[in-house]
Amino acid sequence: MHILQVSPRIPYPLHDGGAIGIYNITAGLLRAGHRVTMLAINTPKHHQPADVLAHLGPNFRLVTVDVDTTARPLKALWNLLFSRRPYNIARFINSDVIGVLVPLIQTESFDVIQYEGTYVAWYHEWLDSEDLTPERAVSILRAHNIEYVIWERLAQGEKNLAKRQYLNQLAARLRRFEKEYLWCFDGVAAITKEDIVRLRELGCPEPIALVPAAVEMASFQPDPSIKPQPRTIFMIGSLNWLPNLEGLEWLLREVWPALHAELPDLELHVAGVAPPAHLLVPRHDNVFIHGFVESAAAFMRQYELMLVPLLSGGGMRVKIIEGMALGKGILSTSIGAEGIEVRDGHDIIRRDGAAAWQQTLRDYYHDRLPVAAIGGTAAITAAAVYANDRVTERFEALYARVGAGRAVQAG
Repeated sequence: MHILQVSPRIPYPLHDGGAIGIYNITAGLLRAGHRVTMLAINTPKHHQPADVLAHLGPNFRLVTVDVDTTARPLKALWNLLFSRRPYNIARFINSDVIGVLVPLIQTESFDVIQYEGTYVAWYHEWLDSEDLTPERAVSILRAHNIEYVIWERLAQGEKNLAKRQYLNQLAARLRRFEKEYLWCFDGVAAITKEDIVRLRELGCPEPIALVPAAVEMASFQPDPSIKPQPRTIFMIGSLNWLPNLEGLEWLLREVWPALHAELPDLELHVAGVAPPAHLLVPRHDNVFIHGFVESAAAFMRQYELMLVPLLSGGGMRVKIIEGMALGKGILSTSIGAEGIEVRDGHDIIRRDGAAAWQQTLRDYYHDRLPVAAIGGTAAITAAAVYANDRVTERFEALYARVGAGRAVQAG
């Protein structure tokens, strides 16, 4: 089949979950023998040259449109006062994208048009309203996140009243937008079972298929020759994504001070793009902020226990799946592990609250936590459920369910 992916960014380099989530879909579909064209909004935040994905081979083509999606306070205020569209979404709506998308679908024969998330869902509704959606192509929404849930949870944890009110209003507008735009797709690929429940609550029609995040297993294999440093814990994730930053600051504020006073040899290593300046000041508490690292796998292999202290967020944490594939024991909050097919004490350690985290880290420090056994089981789970080829099969099953490729087969 020929598949068009409409993406809110160029998914490269593979330094964050957003890029990995989209890129692995593309790579899996190409490996399964399909042709893929990607129309990607080239944003200032993730700007890349037009040939950055040339390594994907001759069955892949990247078409880019430069759009300035930079958040600006005055535009946000204007949007709040005079527009029904959430500002998060409005920044990605641009006539230049339409000017490229319309000729593309009129001159190419696509079997599937897949919209990678809420930020580009508007384009499909607009095509439908203008009667421009090709009859041959089925439309799929890949729900990487239910966006309103992220902002709703951020609002719950916000102490500043004005910020909390703004975040609640944004969450309500996102919920209204997502409910309004779900109906027009032929199928939806949800990333977790929890998100399927939320989609149905929003009135999303069937079919809704469970298609989890995927990992390229070859890139995340345990290396027996590398022995992680003892009594080391680590966190990795983009620090310009608010839920990651919120979770790290909770860890440093509520968990770490008392723990460091009790266990001064325990080290915490943090990697992630764009750490804010206040995290980069010199520290004397065995917290090491590494910032951006070129290889997530190489960073994770150096340390023993992985931490996921998320208090908000939605969808699925790709970094957890990568850590599982590497055979890492992982300590996560319930929200951090949401949507991942794991069991507490079997292939993950799930705890909530500062006291529970402190006790679990004490147990780890004193060798009372079976980190190696849990990590070994996690690697088996990752290979069985989240290997990219298996996830690609789920996409293909959804495409077949909504009729993609039937015209080709009939011909």
